[in-house]
Formats: sequence, C-alpha cells, structure tokens
Amino acid sequence: MLIALILGYTIVKGELVTAGFYIALPFILGYLIWLFNDPKVGLLSVLHFSFLANGMSRFVPGNIPWGLIIDALLILTVLATIFKVNKEDSKKMNNPIFFIMFVWFLYTMVQVVNPEAKSKEAWFYAVRGVSLYLIQMIPLILILMNKKEDMDTVIKIWFMWSLISAFYGFKMDILGVTAGERKWLDDGGKVTHEIQGRLRIFSFYSDAGQFGAAMAHTTLSAFLMALGPYTTKEKRFYWFLTAVCFWGYALSGSRGPLFVIAAGGFLYLFLIGNFRILITGAAIGGILFGILKFTHIGDTNYQIHRMRTGLDPNDASLQVRIENQKKLAVYLATRPLGGGIGSGGSWGARFSPGSFLSEVALDSWYVKIWVETGVVGLILHLITLILVLIIGCLKVYKLRDPGLKQKVIALTCGYFGIMMASYGNQILGQMPTGSVIYFSMVYMFLCTTWDEEIYQEKQAQLALETPEEEPKRVVVRIS
Repeated sequence: MLIALILGYTIVKGELVTAGFYIALPFILGYLIWLFNDPKVGLLSVLHFSFLANGMSRFVPGNIPWGLIIDALLILTVLATIFKVNKEDSKKMNNPIFFIMFVWFLYTMVQVVNPEAKSKEAWFYAVRGVSLYLIQMIPLILILMNKKEDMDTVIKIWFMWSLISAFYGFKMDILGVTAGERKWLDDGGKVTHEIQGRLRIFSFYSDAGQFGAAMAHTTLSAFLMALGPYTTKEKRFYWFLTAVCFWGYALSGSRGPLFVIAAGGFLYLFLIGNFRILITGAAIGGILFGILKFTHIGDTNYQIHRMRTGLDPNDASLQVRIENQKKLAVYLATRPLGGGIGSGGSWGARFSPGSFLSEVALDSWYVKIWVETGVVGLILHLITLILVLIIGCLKVYKLRDPGLKQKVIALTCGYFGIMMASYGNQILGQMPTGSVIYFSMVYMFLCTTWDEEIYQEKQAQLALETPEEEPKRVVVRIS
C-alpha cells in the first residue's frame, strides 16, 4: 500500500512523464541485466542508436539530450566489460589501431588546459565526437566483437538502417515533412535545406550533408560488395541497396559526398591490382568527371545540377569557405594549439557567444580540427588517419580468401572516401558515420588474423578430403 501511495503521488505530480518512466522501468532493468551478462549487447545498442540519436528531437518533444544516451550506453558497456572480461580478453587491446588512436586521444585530453579555450563545458561536449567515442569504441570492438562473424553482423545492421533511412527520405520527398521536422526547418534549418523551393532531404539524420554522406558511403560499399564472389541472392541485395542509397544521396542535394564515391572508387581500382581494369575505370571516371565539370548535360535535373556545382571553383559557397579559411589562418598564425576544442561552430555559439571563432562557420571536419586543436593537432590527426589507411591497404594485399578480401576492400574504400569528403563537411565526427568508421578501422586491422584462420581451416579440410595413398607393394623375384 505504501508503494502504491508513493507511485500514485509521484504520477500525479509528474504526470505522463513519470507514469511512462514507471512503465519503462522493468524493461530498463531487464536490459541492464542483459547488458551486464553480455556486454556485446551494449556495443550493438550504440551502433543501432547512433542512426537515431541526431534526429530523435524532431520526433519526440522536449529538450531531451538524445546524444548523451550514446555516452550512457558506452559507459555502461565499459563497466560491464570490466566486470566480465578476463586477463586474456584484455590482451586483445594490444593492437596497433588502439595505440595509434590513443596518442590522438591524449592530445585532445591535454586540450582541456588550452589557454585559448573559453569554456571547459564546451570542451566536454565537443571532445566526445572528436576522440572520446573513438577511444571507447575501439577497445570495446577489439575485446567484444573481434570475429569475422561480428563484422558480418555490423555490415548487416549498417545496411539495414541505410535502407530504412533511404526509404524514409523518399517518404519525406513525396509526402512532405512532419510537424516536428517543419519546426526544425522554421527554427533555422530551412536556410540550408530549402533552396530554390526544393527541399534537401535529411531523413532522420542531423542534416542533409550527413544524410548524403551516409548514403554515398553505403552506395560505395554495397556496390563493391556486389562485385564480390557471393551468392546470386546476396548480389541482388547489394545491387538493390546500391540503387536505393544512390538515389537517397542524390535527394540530399549535398555535393561533398560525391567525393566519397569518387575517392573510394579510385582506391578500389588501385587495390585490386588489375592494370587493365584500373585504366578502364580511370577512363570511365574521367569521362563522368568531364561531363559534370565541362558540360551542362542534365542541368534541368536538380540533383545533377547540385552535383555539378560541387566541381565549380567559382561556386559562391566555396568562395565563402575560402574567405573564412583566410581569416582563420591569420587568427591561428600565433596559436599553434588552436582555440580549444568546442570553441568553434555550434558549441562555440552556445558556450562562448560573441567570440571570434563562434562566428566563423566550420563547414569542414579538417578546418574544425585545425581551428580547435591548431596546426599541431591537425598534423597529428592527419598522421593517425593516413597511418590507419596505409596499414589497412597493406593488410588487404595479404588477404587470400576472396570473400573476406572483397568485404575488407569495401570497408577500406569507404573509410578513404569518408576521409576525403570530410574536407567539405564535418562527417568523421558525426553519428552514425563515425560509429561505422570505428568498426571499419578495427576490422581493417583484424582481417589478416581471420584470413589465416580461414586458410588453416581450408588446409585441414583439404587434408581430410584427400585419400591417403595405399602403400606400394614391392615384389622381389629370386631366380
């Protein structure tokens, strides 16, 4: 009766929110028990929720910090892993990818005492996407999801959410936006998302730029897998996914993600090592580039026109970015450590309004890193990214299993494409692309171990299937 009185009183005071919490409480407790029994559940939850986190505020009213749910899930997963794993499991962190990224993480931690930083709170919020998610997820993946089957699971989840988000984008284009999405547009989103009477589709992602990059990333990876040695059913699915996500990318009206496909495609031609296909692919790519760059074919189509403007050096938005970078170069000339993480962009506008960096647009991921961590931070960040790419490519060359090799090539090319496109947009640190890239980086480093296991299994199977030769009889005749 006492519990009933307490529940009744708190529900009356808290109304629907409190009642909803009490209804959800058994499910929350059940989930926590499940997570602590199997920490992999938490890591998969992070991957799933990363696709929804940025767009949830447009569907659920109230100032709920949806992004912090990812932080909570990661912390719970880390705690569950600490309690669950043994000493042997912890040795799996002894991998070059962890140490490479740990150096970058340490540098961003030092940034908390950057004398130029205006706000410690801004650092706390902004460092999550810059390095904190990365340094939490990479060891968790190494310990909890280090098998080839885990890679297959991650790819399936990624492709499933890509399909869902693409079809939701089609719905948005055909049927229009919801009340929450309209409010988001009216509150400032329409400045960049309603151009010449056309809506740039953003699905349930943070914005059209992120949606376009995610769609281009999936388009590239699915296309490369469609070329692999898989079953007819699997190939049909990959071709279907390629077509759907490419149209999703086109509807986003974002120009930067074009370089995800272009850069990733170029790396693929390089990795396969076939000179004839390399020349043919380069020729086809050159023709398509020439059509976009030097002709007006298809200009009546809005999507093609938007892609073409991305290659125009006189484009107005590009000129604005160049001017901004010139101003920033002057400001940062005497600040080799930058202005502090969280000092620019939306975090700067929120926590240090009126400062110089808060009023300059940081459209590029690398410009953001340059501004907030200085030229020292930018060089260190580029070294870590390039080092991961080089090691990944070297490991691809060592792979012998064709099915595994094609999937790792798709992940490596996707990683490189996102790297290149991040010059035009802040893609690398955004969810869900960030979470997919973190898994990709780890699997690029683990693939040779799986390849050796597959090779040994095949050799053992071959030995079993090959019949032993009967001993030869030697007949000696004595005359």
